[in-house]
Amino acid sequence: MNDLVHLRRTLHQQPEVGLDLPRTQATIIAALQGLDLEISTGEGLSSVTAVLRGGSPGPVVLLRSDMDALPVVEATGLDFASTNGAMHACGHDLHMAGLVGAARMLAARREELPGTVVFMFQPGEEGFAGGRLMLEEGVLEAAGERPVAAYAVHVDCVTPGGQAVTRPGPMMASASALKVRVAGTGGHAALPHHAVDPVPVAAEIVLAVQSFAARRLPVSDPAVLSVTRLRSDSVASNVLAGSVELEVNIRALSRETLTSVRKQLPLLLTAIGEAHGCTVETEFIDSYPVTVNDPDETAHVLAVLDELYGDQVVRLPFPGMASEDFAYVLEQVPGTLVFLGVGPADGASGPMHSDTATFDDSRLEEHAALLVELAWRRLTR
Repeated sequence: MNDLVHLRRTLHQQPEVGLDLPRTQATIIAALQGLDLEISTGEGLSSVTAVLRGGSPGPVVLLRSDMDALPVVEATGLDFASTNGAMHACGHDLHMAGLVGAARMLAARREELPGTVVFMFQPGEEGFAGGRLMLEEGVLEAAGERPVAAYAVHVDCVTPGGQAVTRPGPMMASASALKVRVAGTGGHAALPHHAVDPVPVAAEIVLAVQSFAARRLPVSDPAVLSVTRLRSDSVASNVLAGSVELEVNIRALSRETLTSVRKQLPLLLTAIGEAHGCTVETEFIDSYPVTVNDPDETAHVLAVLDELYGDQVVRLPFPGMASEDFAYVLEQVPGTLVFLGVGPADGASGPMHSDTATFDDSRLEEHAALLVELAWRRLTR
């Protein structure tokens, strides 16, 4: 247990962002040494794939951890806090340590294991689609045959310690974006009637985005649209902008709703621009798909969780609107994403992704044991 805490804190002190994580990769490989695993690394990203073959034939199960940090300056005050301008503010350091712990536990019982476990350590979860890249590089074929199930445990610093949270079906939303450029003519700020000013048009577009979901989409299949970037090209306070660029973040729970947004929203924004003499250009950027927990696999997972956690199991009534690129794996392999509460006992953590997010790493052994139990039960089903 102390080894896992030490590993987690080492990883926490050396966070790396994106797809190129050489120190993190090296630390994981070193932590897996001596377990007689088939270890390979990615070509286009600093991934680690480790295959554990059991003592008797059986199916393949995949367990996944993400590896990357966020570009957040840490303000927790912890004695092992990061000082390099990045931070494991989403708990990926715990995910890595937990998966290493699972690999060690399963390796210790290798001869009893009827099948194979693939350990997937994935960079680039925070917006870089590392999961998709690992699929393209063949992680699902690492053991020689495709997994029959895939599981991931994601920690949460604002969920009370010891709670296990999941649901069948859609678990987390897709994430996409619409880039918008509103072009006018620019001009003198004192003479707006001699110009076509795109700034008030962009303001009207922002308001239209905010009301779009409420009037264009069914409440039974919602979406969340947020304007996250807004910038004009004006260079001085007395110069009207020639153009304004903005970006809309789009979260949806079904491909049907996302398709409606993709078709209807650009038409609406273009019409607003034309009504004011502006041209509007849009670019849709498709990103993470909906994270969908397989109903059958999740029924078995919930049975395990009920046995282990009792009344601490939370069955979410609705999916969340955040996104996860484990969704790419779940599109190809039936499986389940589970959230594990590791909020500090004093409840003093900031929210996930904040500079004050703190996690109770005394629960790392529990985290590792849950991954082991999910893999073991699936292989012996």
